[in-house]
Amino acid sequence: MIIELDRLEKGNEKFDLLIKPEDVDLEREDVEIKGDISLRGEAERHIAQTDIKGVIAFAADVECTRCLKPVPSSFLFDFEVSYVTPENFSGEREKELLESELATDVSESGRIDLNDVVREQILLDLPEQTLCKDECKGICPECGVDRNIEDCNCGDDDIDPRWSALKDLK
Repeated sequence: MIIELDRLEKGNEKFDLLIKPEDVDLEREDVEIKGDISLRGEAERHIAQTDIKGVIAFAADVECTRCLKPVPSSFLFDFEVSYVTPENFSGEREKELLESELATDVSESGRIDLNDVVREQILLDLPEQTLCKDECKGICPECGVDRNIEDCNCGDDDIDPRWSALKDLK
């Protein structure tokens, strides 16, 4: 859905959408969105900026950081972003940004694509690490075996040469 800023004038527009996963390309191989993405919220036009706030909900399989197995996950989060026109954006390059300005972007076309907003907000909300279980042992970097299923003896004899002198101490 595209929001035309000229059409909003000084009012607001509510939206309640289901977005197809293929319409939001996350460009990440470790996340597979399952089903439609729910987006509810509103766009509100002020004199110099447009605020968009709402709620995003979706389900996804996210790869375990250690063993690469898919972990079913559900996400529900609020977001709020602001857009200004280029003439209302401070072009000062060496200026300290306030926290409120970090959620502000420039809309050069006078249009806001909600699919882009959803993509950006999902990427910001995804966790850095996902584990299938806290005690996940991961996969062996040598032979590729899943250490949660079977043990391997790779690397047991490999000692960092910097520590080899300690091997003989008992």
